[in-house]
Amino acid sequence: MLKHIPTWIYKGYERLLTQEIKSAQIPRHVAIIMDGNRRYARKLGQIASFGHMRGADITEKVIEWSCELGIEHLTIYAFSTENFTRSSDEKDRLFELIRLKFDEIGDDARTHERKMRVHAIGDIEKLPDMLRESIKNVELVTSGYDRFNLNVALAYGGRQEIVQAVREIAAMVEKGDIELDDINEDTISNHLYLAGGAALPDVDLIIRTGGDERVSNFLPWQANGNECASYFCAPFWPEFRKIDFLRSIRVYQARVEERRQHATVRAAHFLKALGKTEVSEVRHSPRTESAPHCFLNHEEIPLKNNPIRK
Repeated sequence: MLKHIPTWIYKGYERLLTQEIKSAQIPRHVAIIMDGNRRYARKLGQIASFGHMRGADITEKVIEWSCELGIEHLTIYAFSTENFTRSSDEKDRLFELIRLKFDEIGDDARTHERKMRVHAIGDIEKLPDMLRESIKNVELVTSGYDRFNLNVALAYGGRQEIVQAVREIAAMVEKGDIELDDINEDTISNHLYLAGGAALPDVDLIIRTGGDERVSNFLPWQANGNECASYFCAPFWPEFRKIDFLRSIRVYQARVEERRQHATVRAAHFLKALGKTEVSEVRHSPRTESAPHCFLNHEEIPLKNNPIRK
């Protein structure tokens, strides 16, 4: 709808949203399922690679927006294990586009100004040699940075990630390097696909474009375990705008506020119940039975004005 609104109104709304969002808690880790590139291309009568190229332009903008807001980790779903079933021509074009983008990131002055560290997660060995070489180079060039982390999921599947982690841990148990009783959530996290040698932090917000309301096997351990906020929107990825991104952040902030309010209410209920328990214990104590007038005069009346009972 906003595409029919004058640009100056759109920009004003964008600035207002930005101001509102910056006044509240910013998510540390945002994950995005960039869906709709091919459908966008078909809508315009173009081949799939056209949609992928336009989508890559939006990815660059989202990196910029994330840095502006102070987000620390951005994980994008660039190529899933299921995508290997696509035609050879489409895969080759997409791999070449991703390779070029990795090379551009390594040479881009903004990468170094932002102190942006880049890492690929997934079954990287399944990718073409030239793409793996570009990944290796950009990871090396940005290895000293830690202000902003861009994680690109390639040949990635969430279930497969957990399976390979379980296999690694099982092998360690078999070798005697770890005891069964020592295995916990951190053990599993540290054997998932690592970004820069460390486990990915829990996802705070997951975004999906293209109209589908599902997470498609993306970061199940990091997202579901954290009960992260979800934002599903209709625009195809090449149509994704800054206001869409800002609205997703606002959804996360509303979720945080909802949790805070819920915690406050629970605490109030607990204190109220605790106060009733204390009164009940006093009523049934020996002192209460032997001196009822003293209890009424000095104990019960002040409790009516006690903040705990409100």
